[in-house]
Amino acid sequence: MATAALYLAHLNPVTNAHESIISFLKKDYSVYVFPVRFLKDGTEINTKSFPFSYELRKEMVSAIFGDEVQVFPDYTFYAPFVKYMPPLLSSKSWELRNQILSRVEENKFVSYTGDKAERLMLKAYRLNPLKADRLEISASSVKEMLYDEALSGTRGEWRSMVPKRVVDIIERSWDVVEKFAQSEDSTTRVMGMKFPKEGYR
Repeated sequence: MATAALYLAHLNPVTNAHESIISFLKKDYSVYVFPVRFLKDGTEINTKSFPFSYELRKEMVSAIFGDEVQVFPDYTFYAPFVKYMPPLLSSKSWELRNQILSRVEENKFVSYTGDKAERLMLKAYRLNPLKADRLEISASSVKEMLYDEALSGTRGEWRSMVPKRVVDIIERSWDVVEKFAQSEDSTTRVMGMKFPKEGYR
């Protein structure tokens, strides 16, 4: 049976770097993509750091790869998010790990991150991280360009940094960009991880 590759990421939005990573993994593995999401009372919480819904991000991945990769919602934190802290010591964090693996059919799997700290965490959770370098073009820098365009009305360079089909999805969902461009970023960073402030406790 083939080996699976698990790609856990924000994908907010999907960039050229994300496309390159998934294309790289697809050469040797069955790829499972898990866009992170945060739920409170059954409703996804989106913020300036996490503007695009899970469904939009799934659409972005599917627009590029079709059914060549599988996109699942199992990388989901349920409020209150503090119960997942501290990592490794919290039983809820291990439940999340098992939740991610619940639909992976292959017996053998690896996981991907370009971040050294995240790689150590994936190793601690026995998710078999591949050694890889971080690619350029972060989603954070693309988000800032999106917000700058929404506020200034000046066409930005972000379109060259995301796949063409994703450009179409973002432009079609421009009301989301406009909404968060004018808002404060209601996220909090805990032990290197970002969470929405709403629902944290």
